[in-house]
Amino acid sequence: MPGIDECLLEAMTVNGARGAAVIEWTSGLALGMVGETRDDDPETTAAETAELARLAAEQTAFAAFVEKQDKNTATNTATDPDTAEVAEADTGAGAAGDSPVEDVIVTTRTCYHLLRFVDTAFDSGVFLYLWLDRREGNLALARIRLRDLARRLALV
Repeated sequence: MPGIDECLLEAMTVNGARGAAVIEWTSGLALGMVGETRDDDPETTAAETAELARLAAEQTAFAAFVEKQDKNTATNTATDPDTAEVAEADTGAGAAGDSPVEDVIVTTRTCYHLLRFVDTAFDSGVFLYLWLDRREGNLALARIRLRDLARRLALV
């Protein structure tokens, strides 16, 4: 399992990557950053990005939809025992600290900004941030790579 530095260096291998960070969204503290930052101010970049992550993660509108999905899944699994394991694996139901939001994507005319929440064994609000050049980056592939990095990231 890669640590923060290895994870960030791997994130920078994504086509079009301009910058990457691991940020704690409750405090706005960057645990690690590589590449470029907006206006050459890493603290402001981390704080503003954390604010966006916090807004998305704490929205009850997203959580209500997930709860409704989980109730539907629970009803389906009760009636169809063959799909019980698959349904639980797909929704992540029962995992500690699950955020209803997996990732946040902001697009501008020149860039993609991806925020991917990291599930940890302890209660934390950590996410990976990847800044991509829109002309060189592939949004779908970047999301897949960021998802894989978030799963493998070892936070000590």
